[in-house]
Amino acid sequence: MQKLNIENELKNNAYPGRGIIIGKSMDGKYAVTAYFIMGRSVNSRNRIFVTDGEGIRTQAFDPSKLSDPSLIIYAPVRVLGYDTIVTNGDQTDTVYEGLDNKLTFEQSLRSREFEPDGPNYTPRISGVLHVENNKFDFAMSILKSNNGNPDCCDRYTYTYDNPVNGEGRFIHTYMCDGNPLPSFEGEPKLIEVGNDIDETTRLLWNSLNEDNKVSLFVRYIDIETGKYETRIVNKNN
Repeated sequence: MQKLNIENELKNNAYPGRGIIIGKSMDGKYAVTAYFIMGRSVNSRNRIFVTDGEGIRTQAFDPSKLSDPSLIIYAPVRVLGYDTIVTNGDQTDTVYEGLDNKLTFEQSLRSREFEPDGPNYTPRISGVLHVENNKFDFAMSILKSNNGNPDCCDRYTYTYDNPVNGEGRFIHTYMCDGNPLPSFEGEPKLIEVGNDIDETTRLLWNSLNEDNKVSLFVRYIDIETGKYETRIVNKNN
């Protein structure tokens, strides 16, 4: 698989929607994840990321402009023991509860499907990083309609054992802008992951479409100690 340049991937796509990146830093020291949200409507753009325990949640920047919280207010990131869960919706809680009840990542998502926002039927994208005993692995999932047909939910799970230094995977909700929005296709994209959290944060934020970007979360987890650093960038400040 060809390794793609994440800067080019983002700059050449005005509307990838919401995106998850998971991988390992080039020096092999960090498990890395990032999550961004974008928006076209006033309701979608009226959001910020805020810290919530070891994770984050979305919050209305201006509560008076919040028209429908159902698909935009949720906890994208939660931590359960050695697992960091990252998703684009309230299935974060579904995965958290499933893992807590000894289900696998894939089993936990069996009760969920794509979002009920026809005609887009936005895919639910999810990831989980497991960092324990100086080892790191991760998995990613996408639940999507069958080429826009909501009668069938297509379920794909990808697992990555002992990820290669400097490599990550990138999955996002939409192939590009459109009406209806076309769902992501194929397996998560192979990209390069750097060593510096601030550099990565700047690169991702500056590459996202200026009109549509809303918020960005980046976390670097020390694989040896489990300690982490987090960066949050909000367009609305």
